[in-house]
Amino acid sequence: MADEHPTSTPAALVAGVDSSTQSCKVVILEARTGKQVRSGRAAHPDGTEVDPAHWWTALGAAIADAGGLDDVGAIAIGGQQHGMVVLDVDGRVIRPALLWNDTRSADAARALTDEVGADEYARRTGLVPVASFTATKLRWLRDAEPENAARVAAVALPHDWLSWRLRGYGPTDESPLGPDLDALATDGSDASGTAYWDSSRREYDGDLFERALGRPLREARGDATGAGAVAGVGDDAGPDRVVVPRVVPPDRAMGVLDADVTLPGGATVRRGLTVAPGAGDNAGAALGLGLGPGDVAVSLGTSGTVFGVTETVAADPTGTVAGFADATGVRLPIVTTLNAARVLEVVGGLLGTTHDELATLALSAPPGADGLVLVPFFVGERTPNRPDATASLTGMTPATTDRAHLARAAVEGMLCSLADGLAAVESSGTTVERLLMIGGAAANPAVRTIAAQVFGREVLVPEPGEYVATGAARQAAWVLEGALPDWPIRTETIPADPRTEVLEAYRAAVGT
Repeated sequence: MADEHPTSTPAALVAGVDSSTQSCKVVILEARTGKQVRSGRAAHPDGTEVDPAHWWTALGAAIADAGGLDDVGAIAIGGQQHGMVVLDVDGRVIRPALLWNDTRSADAARALTDEVGADEYARRTGLVPVASFTATKLRWLRDAEPENAARVAAVALPHDWLSWRLRGYGPTDESPLGPDLDALATDGSDASGTAYWDSSRREYDGDLFERALGRPLREARGDATGAGAVAGVGDDAGPDRVVVPRVVPPDRAMGVLDADVTLPGGATVRRGLTVAPGAGDNAGAALGLGLGPGDVAVSLGTSGTVFGVTETVAADPTGTVAGFADATGVRLPIVTTLNAARVLEVVGGLLGTTHDELATLALSAPPGADGLVLVPFFVGERTPNRPDATASLTGMTPATTDRAHLARAAVEGMLCSLADGLAAVESSGTTVERLLMIGGAAANPAVRTIAAQVFGREVLVPEPGEYVATGAARQAAWVLEGALPDWPIRTETIPADPRTEVLEAYRAAVGT
């Protein structure tokens, strides 16, 4: 599997995958125009720990739902970041993957930070450990499940593992090419969220990995033929070393299928399909949106993110801004919250409303909800780093304790939390010239109106789309054609309507 630009094939189609927390989405697009030809989808199980077999099954179902890949020239997989997938020497998953939103490793994050120091951690990786990052989950595994930790032969992330399986690798009885751990590969954006990869030097930090799992690492050398082999950190292939995926440049193929691969459900992916390196979900969304320097996006999924593309190095010792890499070779400073659209789900469920009804209620109350403030930390919080926090409601009076005020406070609380994230990204050195808002909740009329008030600036809302999957497909087109295509995105503009008092009241309630 040569690690180089493949020759463009007659096929004018590329596929992009978004393997998210909730589901697997597949889009098949024209490589040169970005026009969608067809799509597919399959659900993932709920939970903060999941057997990766469910992702593999869902990928097969989503590809089948999209009509298969027989006419597709290249594919890339974008996926949820940070999840810990640990493999034994036979390529079998040792235990269910701990996902980014599993907070049981919060104590491990504190321990790693105490040992290394926040400033030093930020300098070496661009981030400070929180429970989401892979390194903290490896430390938790070492301490809580030492027998499982001792069996670990390789560590991958969700999109790495799915790409490996799609390329024909895995346990001998489940894959045509067998358990070649040296074929594991990833991209810089996903590696940058592990807390043991330096996005500035673009290499693994062996000391930080060993502090996490208690054993040294070795970067995968490439597939069994030696194609794409690189000198990894700790090149000695001793039995105690743990393989981590080699990091592939964003415009190079991860591999080309050497054999037909049968997916769960019976669909077949044909030999010759080019597999691009893929990306972490936020980097995939940035690529799908066509973000460049000066562009910042707010993404409203179950969780929330604020991220922008920049060449500025972000090394925030407070841990508020994580200095990730993007999917093009520059940087993607990001702030992540655990509570975004879930806030509207919780409050809408309490009020017994649909999304549209919640919007109508929220817009019937005044900006600031007459002093009612919801601090929306329903499942703890990552930014600020309060994994054990709970939600709270302040400013309750007879006049504010009604459905409309609560609906308004829910939308404002969700957006104020992200406004703090936007301020942090901007203070890290990222220029904010355009602000885009995406995600399912961005379609809510109350969210659009209140966002322009809370953020205090013009907000651009792109047309609804699967931007992580689209970004993955755009990368696949880049690898297939040798140039990154420019795909147009239509947006709606929400004029700025600054209401600074809303954010001030929220910050007072949070204590920041």
